[in-house]
Amino acid sequence: MKILLSIKPEYVSRIFSGEKRFEFRKCIFRDSSVHEVYIYATSPVKMIVGTFGIKDIHEEAPSQIWKDTYQFAGIEEDAFFTYFQGREKAYAIEIEDVREFSSPIDPRKKIDNFVPPQSFAYFDDRVLS
Repeated sequence: MKILLSIKPEYVSRIFSGEKRFEFRKCIFRDSSVHEVYIYATSPVKMIVGTFGIKDIHEEAPSQIWKDTYQFAGIEEDAFFTYFQGREKAYAIEIEDVREFSSPIDPRKKIDNFVPPQSFAYFDDRVLS
């Protein structure tokens, strides 16, 4: 199973460079068979730009997630804690096997009525063929 995640372009760049090895989320998908993420770079890019594998998913209090991941968070501490403000749990998707597409894919040309996911969307990559 695969998902599509909306990620800001600045963080996408850090994923591709290897600086960001964790993607943080307030909520997580329930299907444990999800093993691959398609990356939708948000505005101004608005394209599917690559994929990464899921090595593991960490679930803890935000302070513990930060302590465990800060070296490869690819995000500033203030931004991290602002994002998780008021939350008791944080999720960190551990990234592996990153692949940047040589030609980004415009999902609006491949997927009828495409709407970028707010958090995530289950994804059938056959629509990109």
